Amino acid sequence: PMDNKLKNASVCDEVLIAIRRIIQSVDLHSRRLVKQFGLTGPQLIILREISQSQEITASDISRAISLSQATVTGVLDRLEKRGYVARRRSDRDRRRTFVEMTDAGNHMLESAPPLMQESFTEQFGELHAWEQHMILSSLHRLVSMMDAKQIVAAPMLTTGAIDPSLEEPKGFQTGTGK
Repeated sequence: PMDNKLKNASVCDEVLIAIRRIIQSVDLHSRRLVKQFGLTGPQLIILREISQSQEITASDISRAISLSQATVTGVLDRLEKRGYVARRRSDRDRRRTFVEMTDAGNHMLESAPPLMQESFTEQFGELHAWEQHMILSSLHRLVSMMDAKQIVAAPMLTTGAIDPSLEEPKGFQTGTGK
């Protein structure tokens, strides 16, 4: 009986270590993105979403990437300040505002690295269906065990708060030259 408790504790420790490694990997990728490109994961995802559309509104972006309208608006404000996107009123309906990429935004997007989830998605897609479902089932169980069911999450791998007021890392300069 004591041996089983030790084995279970050891397996539990290994699971917790694996979870911690996942968290650290996502955090490392997010920090590298900010350090090398001055963009957060959500900013890059929003830029990519805008670049794939002729006409897109903030609410369209919000729905497409599963982030709140307020979060998307806050990120768009920062992207606009940096000259990566521009907003323009619709010619047909003045109440609608479209978001467009600027040349600077397109240039940034061309030089930006792939998102962490793109590599994950590619590798995950190469697994057999039974493996994919086993992983999904295990992760759902972990979420349940960690009392994290009430947390709403978008399908993006990023760390930290996605709250617009906390989006920019402390001390980060937005390239204004000041």
